[in-house]
Amino acid sequence: MEEESCSRAEEVVNDDLLEILRIDAELEPVCDRQESTRSKNVLRKQRNWERRLEAKKSKRKEEKQRKKLNKLNKDVNEQQLSKRVIKAITKERLEEARGAGPGLCVDLSMTDCLSAKEISRLACQIRRLYGCNKKALQPFRIFLTELKEDSLLHKECVRMNDGFLNYLIDVTEESWFHLFPSEDVIYLTPDASEALEYVEEDKVYILGGLVDETIQKKISYTRAKELGVRTARLPIDEYMVKRPNPKNFHSKILAINQVFEILLTFRDTKDWTKALAAGIPPGKGYMVASAASTDISTPEECRHTQALVS
Repeated sequence: MEEESCSRAEEVVNDDLLEILRIDAELEPVCDRQESTRSKNVLRKQRNWERRLEAKKSKRKEEKQRKKLNKLNKDVNEQQLSKRVIKAITKERLEEARGAGPGLCVDLSMTDCLSAKEISRLACQIRRLYGCNKKALQPFRIFLTELKEDSLLHKECVRMNDGFLNYLIDVTEESWFHLFPSEDVIYLTPDASEALEYVEEDKVYILGGLVDETIQKKISYTRAKELGVRTARLPIDEYMVKRPNPKNFHSKILAINQVFEILLTFRDTKDWTKALAAGIPPGKGYMVASAASTDISTPEECRHTQALVS
């Protein structure tokens, strides 16, 4: 009896297990379909998120490029505006100088003494002189006298100096002697005995159009004396001393643009020491007296000094 009961109980348990397995077998495809559907949804959301992220990145990149382009255009516009403003201010200063203030005249009557190479160098110096005047806070009125349009110098000025024909200067074939009263003229020459003390507003300063390579003693000084006008030299001896150098070279002959830079600096600072230091290059063999006491001698100079002492 007991055996039959156990047998029936086992059959019932087995039937239940089979039923459970059957149910699981039936549910498994449903679970697979649900998982597959869930995976597709995740993938679709991920793709949408990636597309939105890519769109945002692209938009940020475009916005960055747009801002960069706007900044570049703004900088260019500001730079162009700044150049226009500076150009207008410079022109205004030069125009005002042509109506008042001291004059600076380059006497070009002696170009027959120059070689073709020296003529080219003189044209270059005229360009530098004009460049200095453009940058000056207090520009001079510039004159180029006895400059003939068919001369080699005029051709070189046009060839070498961009915009020469539009320079805000006075160019004439006449002599300076016929343009200015002799009492208003000071001819600057290194051979004069009188040192220039001031830059006077009502004077015209004449520079001889000779390059510094031209070794012709007192040519500008002689011309000034023949015409009976006042002469003066830069106060190099009063404010500078000779700088020791191996070649023992010392020269007071300067290019016209160097002389002009000295006059401009003195007019701004009223200080000859600063003016001469600004305009006279070290190669001329001079230095301002205040720097002489602090100048350090080279070993060769020390040995030379010791030899002189012994």
